[in-house]
Amino acid sequence: MYPQELKYHREHAWVRVEGENARIGVTHYAQEQLGDILFADLPQKGDEIVAGEPFGRLESVKSVSDVIAPVSGTVLEVNERVVDRPDLVNQDPYGEGWLILVQMSSSAEIEQLLDAAEYARIVQED
Repeated sequence: MYPQELKYHREHAWVRVEGENARIGVTHYAQEQLGDILFADLPQKGDEIVAGEPFGRLESVKSVSDVIAPVSGTVLEVNERVVDRPDLVNQDPYGEGWLILVQMSSSAEIEQLLDAAEYARIVQED
């Protein structure tokens, strides 16, 4: 349910480190809580995101939720497939449903994130 190779933010975002870059999405738990995602409002290429601050929103039949940045950096790529088909987040949150790719400002921020077991404990407490 929570891939071991990823790092997790307590606000339900995941990070896949790719060298100096970080691919970011929302967890299975987040997409499950949202329900059917109908709209994704994501930043533009070149935008700066700040760890702990919202960088986008996902709108579902249930609610609109901010997506909180797990790391800081510059947006290199936006998953346009998710903009066109937001339901990819529901279908494959760790694969085709990723949201953005950023060049990290500081790889040290990765150390502040949770591993899969720590994240799973937080989800159980919710």
